[in-house]
Amino acid sequence: MADIRLDVSDSIATITLDRPRQLNAFTTAMGNELIDAFDRCDHDDRVRAIVVTGSGRAFCAGADLSGGAETFAAEEVPESFRDGGGEVVLRMFDCRKPIIAAVNGPAVGVGITMTLAADFRLAVDTARIGFVFNRRGIVPESCSSWFLPRLVPMQTALDWVYSGRLVEAAEAREAGLFYGLYPADRLMDEALALARRITEHSAPVSVGLSRQMLWRGLGADHPMISHRVESRGIHRRGASADAREGVSAFLEKRPARFPDSVDRDFPDIFGADLATPPFRADGVSAG
Repeated sequence: MADIRLDVSDSIATITLDRPRQLNAFTTAMGNELIDAFDRCDHDDRVRAIVVTGSGRAFCAGADLSGGAETFAAEEVPESFRDGGGEVVLRMFDCRKPIIAAVNGPAVGVGITMTLAADFRLAVDTARIGFVFNRRGIVPESCSSWFLPRLVPMQTALDWVYSGRLVEAAEAREAGLFYGLYPADRLMDEALALARRITEHSAPVSVGLSRQMLWRGLGADHPMISHRVESRGIHRRGASADAREGVSAFLEKRPARFPDSVDRDFPDIFGADLATPPFRADGVSAG
């Protein structure tokens, strides 16, 4: 990998954007490498959680603008064009491991929108962010028009996007975008501690399924969809080796040692039939 680094230690994968001289500006190669890194993490049972951060003094300065005025001029026909940041974020959305963004410095454009699919965003207290697209004559990307209004109040999202202004870390924290702010020398320690805290006592397959259930539930238009997913999840996981171990460990007052593999034992509890509302109160489709 040329534009990022992937390291695994103590059950935590750290993905580092690694173009410090360019303030980790996003490139097509970086996007492809990020997708590959998330693929690897999903298939590696050593990995319980993922931390994404930047090398040097910035998290990510946005898209690499070395192409000049033609940077955003795509050669492909509109029907085939795919936003690279959006492809990364969609891969993050599908990830089976919790993701923590450790924003170690400025994060603008795709540098901040790529973090919206993370489960937690921690930042240095001096960080500044910016949804600067309108100031560049383009529009939001990386699925941020879907994620941002789900993470902060709509009027806050509109302010940040319309104006494209730089936002101080404290304002982003108050709006709910950042989970916590820390001095630079504590940021990674706090991110790693959070990664351990949310995973060390939980079954990896259950954590992965819960992540998918909560994120996908944001787009559901009826609670019956969540009810069906949860019912399938309880049914499938209730007969698993993990469930037997979890109950036994509780009764025997000892730490659980969950045997199931995220790579091999991850059940499909979602299906096309879940997207066919409206439903009657008894769960039968009214259509």
